[in-house]
Amino acid sequence: MDTSQIQSMIAKLCDGAHSETDLHDLLAVVAERQGVSAQAADLENGVRFVLGYIRQVPYMMKVAWTAACKVGLQDEMQKILDMVQSYWLEGDDVIPDDLGVIGLLDDAYCSLTSLQAVSDHYQLQTGKYLFPENLSAANRVMRKIIGAPYATDLDRIVFATMQATGLIDAVRLFASEEKQIDFSNRSTIWNHGPAGQTEIDDLAGLGLLDD
Repeated sequence: MDTSQIQSMIAKLCDGAHSETDLHDLLAVVAERQGVSAQAADLENGVRFVLGYIRQVPYMMKVAWTAACKVGLQDEMQKILDMVQSYWLEGDDVIPDDLGVIGLLDDAYCSLTSLQAVSDHYQLQTGKYLFPENLSAANRVMRKIIGAPYATDLDRIVFATMQATGLIDAVRLFASEEKQIDFSNRSTIWNHGPAGQTEIDDLAGLGLLDD
């Protein structure tokens, strides 16, 4: 799983001189949109969250590929990851990449919501979690940051990709009794809840947490 191009884009745009300033300004607008008067510390927490969210994409892609290989979903996961990579390399996407770090928000959201969707469908059918991390809460926060109509467009892309790859149908095959017995003997796929979750508690000051 080669994520070098994505890593290069992230390093270039997340570590740039203006990245934190751009995110600070964006989050101030987002907080206002949520009806909140954000303090400086709240905005700093938000900046750290967004940068961390973007930077974990290459890692999660590698986790997804490793997990898929262990349960026989290589072909379907490869199609998901191909979509993820192609979206990162498309400059004129939902949020154009020439906006600097802001232009990576949609790339990261599209990537991590796609991977979480795979894990959710797998857990639904097998009772086990495909990944050790749960990105659902972080994805909901990022969706609020991106806002409408862009987030809605990205959700459509993710849904269309899940259908086109045949991932949902492939995962359903694991729901048979034979597969359940087989997977119950595999210690490599988590049969407990996710071990970790991106911390979002300090984002309350931006009005980004669920009510």
